[in-house]
Amino acid sequence: MNTIQLECFVAVAEHLNFSKASQALKITQPAVSHQVQTLEEELGVKLFARNSRNVTLTPEGILFLSDAELILKTAHSAKERLGKHDHFLPFDLGCHNHTELNLLPAALQKLSEEFPLLRPSMRLVPFPSLLSLVENNQILAALSIKETQKKLPLSFRELCLAPIACICSPEHPLAQYKTLTLSRLSGNFIACSPRQTSSSVFAAHSQILTKLPPEQHYLTENIESAFTLAKAQIGYTLYPDIPLAREAGLCYIPVTDLPKVPFGVYFQYHHDHPALKRFLSIMPRLLQES
Repeated sequence: MNTIQLECFVAVAEHLNFSKASQALKITQPAVSHQVQTLEEELGVKLFARNSRNVTLTPEGILFLSDAELILKTAHSAKERLGKHDHFLPFDLGCHNHTELNLLPAALQKLSEEFPLLRPSMRLVPFPSLLSLVENNQILAALSIKETQKKLPLSFRELCLAPIACICSPEHPLAQYKTLTLSRLSGNFIACSPRQTSSSVFAAHSQILTKLPPEQHYLTENIESAFTLAKAQIGYTLYPDIPLAREAGLCYIPVTDLPKVPFGVYFQYHHDHPALKRFLSIMPRLLQES
Protein backbone atom coordinates (compact mmCIF):
# COMPACT_ATOMS: atom_id res chain seq x y z
CA MET A 1 0.00 0.00 0.00
CA ASN A 2 1.43 3.39 -0.96
CA THR A 3 0.31 7.03 -0.97
CA ILE A 4 -0.30 7.05 -4.74
CA GLN A 5 -2.82 4.21 -4.38
CA LEU A 6 -4.50 5.98 -1.47
CA GLU A 7 -4.64 9.34 -3.26
CA CYS A 8 -6.28 7.69 -6.26
CA PHE A 9 -8.78 5.86 -4.06
CA VAL A 10 -9.71 9.03 -2.12
CA ALA A 11 -10.05 11.07 -5.32
CA VAL A 12 -12.40 8.50 -6.89
CA ALA A 13 -14.36 8.30 -3.62
CA GLU A 14 -14.79 12.08 -3.62
CA HIS A 15 -15.83 12.38 -7.27
CA LEU A 16 -17.38 8.90 -7.77
CA ASN A 17 -16.02 9.21 -11.27
CA PHE A 18 -12.66 7.88 -12.52
CA SER A 19 -12.40 10.50 -15.26
CA LYS A 20 -12.92 13.43 -12.86
CA ALA A 21 -10.50 11.86 -10.37
CA SER A 22 -7.80 11.61 -13.05
CA GLN A 23 -8.33 15.28 -13.95
CA ALA A 24 -8.04 16.31 -10.29
CA LEU A 25 -4.85 14.25 -9.83
CA LYS A 26 -3.47 15.27 -13.26
CA ILE A 27 -2.72 11.68 -14.26
CA THR A 28 -4.35 9.44 -16.86
CA GLN A 29 -7.57 7.58 -16.17
CA PRO A 30 -5.97 4.15 -16.82
CA ALA A 31 -3.32 5.02 -14.24
CA VAL A 32 -6.01 5.84 -11.65
CA SER A 33 -7.86 2.61 -12.43
CA HIS A 34 -4.63 0.61 -12.13
CA GLN A 35 -3.76 2.12 -8.74
CA VAL A 36 -7.24 1.44 -7.37
CA GLN A 37 -7.20 -2.11 -8.74
CA THR A 38 -3.83 -2.91 -7.16
CA LEU A 39 -5.05 -1.45 -3.85
CA GLU A 40 -8.16 -3.64 -3.99
CA GLU A 41 -6.01 -6.69 -4.74
CA GLU A 42 -3.72 -5.89 -1.82
CA LEU A 43 -6.64 -5.40 0.59
CA GLY A 44 -8.55 -8.40 -0.78
CA VAL A 45 -11.84 -6.48 -1.10
CA LYS A 46 -13.68 -4.43 -3.69
CA LEU A 47 -13.70 -0.75 -2.77
CA PHE A 48 -15.99 0.40 -5.60
CA ALA A 49 -19.01 -1.06 -7.35
CA ARG A 50 -18.81 -0.12 -11.03
CA ASN A 51 -21.19 -0.36 -13.93
CA SER A 52 -21.55 1.44 -17.25
CA ARG A 53 -23.29 4.41 -15.60
CA ASN A 54 -22.24 4.72 -11.98
CA VAL A 55 -19.38 4.30 -9.54
CA THR A 56 -20.32 3.80 -5.87
CA LEU A 57 -18.40 2.92 -2.74
CA THR A 58 -18.92 -0.59 -1.42
CA PRO A 59 -19.50 -1.04 2.33
CA GLU A 60 -15.80 -1.97 2.58
CA GLY A 61 -14.89 1.19 0.65
CA ILE A 62 -16.90 3.34 3.04
CA LEU A 63 -15.13 1.75 6.03
CA PHE A 64 -11.70 2.16 4.45
CA LEU A 65 -12.16 5.81 3.40
CA SER A 66 -11.52 7.31 6.86
CA ASP A 67 -8.43 5.10 7.27
CA ALA A 68 -7.08 6.15 3.89
CA GLU A 69 -7.61 9.83 4.68
CA LEU A 70 -5.88 9.44 8.06
CA ILE A 71 -2.88 7.64 6.52
CA LEU A 72 -2.50 10.34 3.85
CA LYS A 73 -2.82 13.11 6.40
CA THR A 74 -0.18 11.50 8.62
CA ALA A 75 2.17 11.04 5.68
CA HIS A 76 1.75 14.64 4.48
CA SER A 77 2.15 16.00 8.01
CA ALA A 78 5.37 14.01 8.52
CA LYS A 79 6.74 15.21 5.20
CA GLU A 80 5.93 18.83 6.08
CA ARG A 81 7.59 18.58 9.50
CA LEU A 82 10.74 16.97 8.13
CA GLY A 83 10.96 19.42 5.27
CA LYS A 84 10.56 22.56 7.37
CA HIS A 85 12.07 21.28 10.64
CA ASP A 86 9.19 22.89 12.51
CA HIS A 87 7.68 21.29 15.57
CA PHE A 88 4.04 21.59 14.61
CA LEU A 89 1.40 20.78 17.20
CA PRO A 90 -1.37 18.67 15.62
CA PHE A 91 -4.80 19.27 17.11
CA ASP A 92 -7.35 16.86 15.66
CA LEU A 93 -10.95 17.26 16.76
CA GLY A 94 -14.13 15.43 15.83
CA CYS A 95 -17.71 16.64 15.41
CA HIS A 96 -20.97 15.07 14.34
CA ASN A 97 -22.27 17.89 12.16
CA HIS A 98 -21.75 21.42 10.91
CA THR A 99 -23.72 22.98 13.78
CA GLU A 100 -21.08 21.69 16.21
CA LEU A 101 -18.38 23.17 14.00
CA ASN A 102 -19.91 26.58 14.76
CA LEU A 103 -18.71 26.17 18.35
CA LEU A 104 -15.03 25.97 17.42
CA PRO A 105 -13.81 29.17 15.67
CA ALA A 106 -13.56 31.37 18.79
CA ALA A 107 -11.78 28.64 20.79
CA LEU A 108 -9.38 27.84 17.95
CA GLN A 109 -8.58 31.53 17.54
CA LYS A 110 -7.55 31.78 21.20
CA LEU A 111 -5.56 28.55 21.01
CA SER A 112 -3.72 29.64 17.86
CA GLU A 113 -2.68 32.86 19.58
CA GLU A 114 -1.24 30.87 22.50
CA PHE A 115 0.24 28.05 20.37
CA PRO A 116 1.52 29.55 17.08
CA LEU A 117 2.52 26.12 15.75
CA LEU A 118 -0.92 24.64 16.39
CA ARG A 119 -2.31 22.84 13.35
CA PRO A 120 -6.05 22.27 13.97
CA SER A 121 -7.98 19.72 11.95
CA MET A 122 -11.68 18.84 12.18
CA ARG A 123 -13.44 15.66 11.10
CA LEU A 124 -17.19 15.17 10.69
CA VAL A 125 -18.03 11.60 11.69
CA PRO A 126 -21.36 9.76 12.33
CA PHE A 127 -22.31 9.02 15.93
CA PRO A 128 -21.40 5.30 16.06
CA SER A 129 -17.85 5.95 14.80
CA LEU A 130 -16.75 9.26 16.33
CA LEU A 131 -15.92 8.15 19.86
CA SER A 132 -14.09 5.08 18.56
CA LEU A 133 -11.65 7.46 16.86
CA VAL A 134 -10.94 9.08 20.24
CA GLU A 135 -10.47 5.67 21.87
CA ASN A 136 -8.01 4.65 19.13
CA ASN A 137 -6.06 7.94 19.29
CA GLN A 138 -7.03 8.82 15.73
CA ILE A 139 -8.38 12.14 16.96
CA LEU A 140 -7.58 14.04 20.14
CA ALA A 141 -11.09 14.87 21.33
CA ALA A 142 -14.69 14.99 20.14
CA LEU A 143 -17.64 17.28 20.76
CA SER A 144 -20.69 15.21 21.57
CA ILE A 145 -23.88 14.77 23.52
CA LYS A 146 -23.10 12.42 26.41
CA GLU A 147 -23.92 8.78 25.69
CA THR A 148 -25.80 7.53 28.74
CA GLN A 149 -26.73 4.09 27.39
CA LYS A 150 -23.22 2.67 27.33
CA LYS A 151 -20.08 2.98 29.41
CA LEU A 152 -17.08 4.35 27.53
CA PRO A 153 -13.38 4.18 28.45
CA LEU A 154 -13.13 7.94 27.94
CA SER A 155 -13.37 11.08 30.05
CA PHE A 156 -16.24 13.48 29.46
CA ARG A 157 -16.04 17.20 30.28
CA GLU A 158 -19.53 18.67 30.37
CA LEU A 159 -19.75 22.07 28.71
CA CYS A 160 -23.46 22.71 29.19
CA LEU A 161 -26.87 21.13 29.77
CA ALA A 162 -28.74 21.75 26.53
CA PRO A 163 -32.55 21.82 26.41
CA ILE A 164 -34.13 19.92 23.55
CA ALA A 165 -35.88 22.50 21.41
CA CYS A 166 -38.52 22.51 18.72
CA ILE A 167 -36.74 23.97 15.70
CA CYS A 168 -38.86 25.51 12.97
CA SER A 169 -39.08 28.43 10.58
CA PRO A 170 -40.34 31.80 11.92
CA GLU A 171 -43.48 31.30 9.80
CA HIS A 172 -44.36 27.93 11.37
CA PRO A 173 -47.43 27.98 13.70
CA LEU A 174 -45.28 26.69 16.60
CA ALA A 175 -42.93 29.68 16.32
CA GLN A 176 -45.43 31.87 18.21
CA TYR A 177 -44.72 30.06 21.51
CA LYS A 178 -41.92 30.84 23.97
CA THR A 179 -42.01 27.28 25.38
CA LEU A 180 -43.71 24.06 24.30
CA THR A 181 -44.66 20.66 25.66
CA LEU A 182 -44.87 17.38 23.77
CA SER A 183 -48.66 17.58 23.76
CA ARG A 184 -48.60 20.97 22.00
CA LEU A 185 -46.34 19.88 19.16
CA SER A 186 -48.23 19.58 15.91
CA GLY A 187 -47.71 19.33 12.17
CA ASN A 188 -45.19 17.51 10.00
CA PHE A 189 -42.19 16.16 11.91
CA ILE A 190 -38.68 15.90 10.47
CA ALA A 191 -36.64 13.10 12.04
CA CYS A 192 -32.94 12.42 11.61
CA SER A 193 -31.18 9.12 10.95
CA PRO A 194 -30.01 7.45 14.20
CA ARG A 195 -26.52 7.29 12.70
CA GLN A 196 -26.42 11.08 12.73
CA THR A 197 -27.83 11.87 16.15
CA SER A 198 -27.41 10.71 19.75
CA SER A 199 -29.51 7.98 21.33
CA SER A 200 -31.19 10.50 23.67
CA VAL A 201 -32.20 12.79 20.79
CA PHE A 202 -33.41 9.88 18.66
CA ALA A 203 -35.49 8.68 21.63
CA ALA A 204 -37.22 12.08 21.63
CA HIS A 205 -37.75 11.80 17.87
CA SER A 206 -39.28 8.35 18.34
CA GLN A 207 -41.81 9.70 20.84
CA ILE A 208 -43.11 12.05 18.16
CA LEU A 209 -42.98 9.55 15.29
CA THR A 210 -45.06 6.92 17.08
CA LYS A 211 -47.94 9.38 17.48
CA LEU A 212 -48.05 10.64 13.90
CA PRO A 213 -49.46 9.07 10.74
CA PRO A 214 -46.86 8.16 8.08
CA GLU A 215 -47.84 11.08 5.85
CA GLN A 216 -46.53 13.47 8.52
CA HIS A 217 -43.13 11.75 8.79
CA TYR A 218 -40.01 13.06 7.08
CA LEU A 219 -36.73 11.16 7.59
CA THR A 220 -33.44 12.86 6.70
CA GLU A 221 -29.89 11.56 6.53
CA ASN A 222 -28.42 14.28 8.78
CA ILE A 223 -29.41 17.23 10.95
CA GLU A 224 -28.34 19.76 8.31
CA SER A 225 -30.94 18.26 5.94
CA ALA A 226 -33.56 18.43 8.70
CA PHE A 227 -32.78 22.13 9.21
CA THR A 228 -33.08 22.73 5.47
CA LEU A 229 -36.56 21.19 5.41
CA ALA A 230 -37.51 23.25 8.47
CA LYS A 231 -36.39 26.43 6.69
CA ALA A 232 -38.53 25.34 3.74
CA GLN A 233 -41.53 25.32 6.15
CA ILE A 234 -42.09 21.61 5.52
CA GLY A 235 -42.18 20.79 9.22
CA TYR A 236 -40.29 21.03 12.52
CA THR A 237 -37.57 18.96 14.18
CA LEU A 238 -36.16 18.44 17.68
CA TYR A 239 -32.53 19.01 18.60
CA PRO A 240 -30.48 20.24 21.60
CA ASP A 241 -30.29 24.03 21.70
CA ILE A 242 -26.78 25.39 22.17
CA PRO A 243 -27.01 29.13 21.37
CA LEU A 244 -23.50 29.39 19.93
CA ALA A 245 -24.32 26.57 17.49
CA ARG A 246 -27.72 27.81 16.36
CA GLU A 247 -28.56 27.77 12.66
CA ALA A 248 -29.50 31.19 11.30
CA GLY A 249 -33.04 31.63 10.05
CA LEU A 250 -34.67 29.18 12.49
CA CYS A 251 -36.60 29.51 15.75
CA TYR A 252 -35.57 27.47 18.81
CA ILE A 253 -38.38 26.85 21.32
CA PRO A 254 -37.56 24.71 24.39
CA VAL A 255 -39.74 21.64 24.96
CA THR A 256 -40.05 21.75 28.73
CA ASP A 257 -41.14 18.16 29.40
CA LEU A 258 -38.11 16.66 27.61
CA PRO A 259 -34.96 16.25 29.75
CA LYS A 260 -31.95 18.42 29.04
CA VAL A 261 -28.96 16.60 27.57
CA PRO A 262 -25.32 16.96 28.69
CA PHE A 263 -23.14 18.31 25.88
CA GLY A 264 -19.37 18.34 26.13
CA VAL A 265 -16.01 16.94 25.08
CA TYR A 266 -14.87 13.31 25.07
CA PHE A 267 -11.12 12.74 25.46
CA GLN A 268 -8.63 10.31 26.94
CA TYR A 269 -7.94 11.20 30.57
CA HIS A 270 -4.23 10.43 30.46
CA HIS A 271 -3.59 12.64 27.40
CA ASP A 272 -1.18 15.48 28.27
CA HIS A 273 -1.55 17.53 25.09
CA PRO A 274 -1.03 21.16 26.27
CA ALA A 275 -3.56 22.65 23.82
CA LEU A 276 -6.21 20.13 24.90
CA LYS A 277 -6.02 21.34 28.49
CA ARG A 278 -6.51 24.95 27.37
CA PHE A 279 -9.31 23.91 25.00
CA LEU A 280 -11.16 22.27 27.90
CA SER A 281 -10.88 25.47 29.94
CA ILE A 282 -11.77 27.87 27.11
CA MET A 283 -14.87 26.09 25.77
CA PRO A 284 -17.06 26.32 28.93
CA ARG A 285 -16.47 30.07 29.17
CA LEU A 286 -17.36 30.60 25.52
CA LEU A 287 -20.62 28.69 25.89
CA GLN A 288 -21.53 30.60 29.07
CA GLU A 289 -20.87 33.92 27.34
CA SER A 290 -23.09 32.93 24.42
